[in-house]
Amino acid sequence: MLISQNRMAELADKRADLDLQVSLLAEHEVTRLITLVKEIAKKLNVEEAGNPELRELERDVRPEKVLDALEETQRERRKVQRKV
Repeated sequence: MLISQNRMAELADKRADLDLQVSLLAEHEVTRLITLVKEIAKKLNVEEAGNPELRELERDVRPEKVLDALEETQRERRKVQRKV
């Protein structure tokens, strides 16, 4: 029973990792598209191209930083669990 649960948990972890990687890739691609569309809008003198929110949306997400932060959080959780 425990072996089956461990396999299921391992599979769930792999799926979660894959989901995260796909989400980070999609985020990166959307960011690039926002930058491209903003530049097109500027050339066409579209007023919305100057929207200050676009600056934040153009900031690229660094997948390695996200993964590092997640790993650090997991390490901290393990430390807390060991103490309990």
